Amino acid sequence: MRALVICDDYWHHADVPREGLGALGDAEFQFDWIEDAKEWSAERMAQYPLVVLIKSNNVSSTDREPWVDDAVEQAFRDYVRGGKGLLVVHSGTAGYRDKPVLRALMGGAFLRHPPQVPVTVAPKDGHPLAEGSEPFTVQDEHYLMALDDAAADVYLTTTSEHGTEPGGWTRTEGDGRVCVLTPGHNVEVWLHPSFQTLLRNALRWCGGTA
Repeated sequence: MRALVICDDYWHHADVPREGLGALGDAEFQFDWIEDAKEWSAERMAQYPLVVLIKSNNVSSTDREPWVDDAVEQAFRDYVRGGKGLLVVHSGTAGYRDKPVLRALMGGAFLRHPPQVPVTVAPKDGHPLAEGSEPFTVQDEHYLMALDDAAADVYLTTTSEHGTEPGGWTRTEGDGRVCVLTPGHNVEVWLHPSFQTLLRNALRWCGGTA
C-alpha cells in the first residue's frame, strides 16, 4: 500500500519518522514524503489511500508559518469521508487546537506537554490494534490531550508522573478511518518493537487491510 507521509516541523524533524517508518522493514507499505507543506495539494493527496500526518502547523522545520487554512482542513475532511485513511502520530496532533474541522476529524487535539519524562505506553489487552504489542516505558514527551469525541475507541494509554492520558484511539468519519497515536518525539520510541507493532497495526487498519 502506498502512503503519503506529511512530516517535518520546527520541533520535530523528518529524520525521526523516516527512521521509524523505515524500520518496519517490509514491502507491505511504500512511503512517499512531503516535508515542505508547500508541496502539498489536495490533488496530490487524493492519489493515496492513506495519509500519515506527523507535522504540527508549520510549513517545515525552517519555516514556522502555519500551513493549514480552511481549504486544507476541508480537503482532509473530504479525503477521509470519501473512504480514505488518516493516521496521525505525535506532532500531527499539535498546533491544531484552533482548527475546528481538522480537530473534529482527529477527535481531539494536543494541549501541552511537560519536560520529557519516562512514559509508560500501555496497549489495551485484546484490542485488534494492540495485537502483538506489550506495555513499555521510554523517555518521551508526554502529550496531554483533549479527547473531544466521546465515541472514539481508545486502545492505548500513556502514563507518567503527570497522570494518565489517552495515547491512541480510532474513529470513523464518513466512509473513512482515522487513528491517532500520541507517543513519538524520540526515535527510541519509534524503534521500540511494541511501537513498531502499533504502527503496523494502525497503518493496516487505516488502510482498510485489517
